[in-house]
Amino acid sequence: MSDTEDDIEISFTVKFLGRVEVVHPNGLNILEEAAQNLKTPDPYSSDKAAKKSKVHLFVSLSGIDMLENKTKFLLYTCPLPTISFCAVLPSSPKVFGFVAKHPAVDMYHCYLFKSETLAYVLVSAIGDVFRAAKKEESVRGSRDLIVEALRHKNKMLQKENSELKKRLADKNNQQ
Repeated sequence: MSDTEDDIEISFTVKFLGRVEVVHPNGLNILEEAAQNLKTPDPYSSDKAAKKSKVHLFVSLSGIDMLENKTKFLLYTCPLPTISFCAVLPSSPKVFGFVAKHPAVDMYHCYLFKSETLAYVLVSAIGDVFRAAKKEESVRGSRDLIVEALRHKNKMLQKENSELKKRLADKNNQQ
């Protein structure tokens, strides 16, 4: 890893089971309900129709991108701040997923994937990226506070300097 953590990126190929609209942003029960929903056939849902294709997941500090494995067509992109939950499905240890808020409207989607051997490792890796992003955000936030404090101090010193210059000018005018 370099001095900046901007180049953190994890990529892997998994089976995409589908995307389901959910009512809550987190919880294992949401993953269970989404998995159950995907098992129910729905010919009108394009999200369900696209299920069980291999996708390439790119996980970075900016978010998670899902590309169709053969064509590399971008299926979905989820900015990291919109993702609220990620876990392995307890009832099916090869299945994992995450919940993300839609960036434009007030709704959540659960994205489910299957990996024959790496589900826990992948969820752990995604968690590591979240922690790195939070750490970077915290460092950036601390820097912002320091910069803001210095700006305020500078403003106060400039004001004091102006007042002292005025006093000096007044004193010189009196003599």
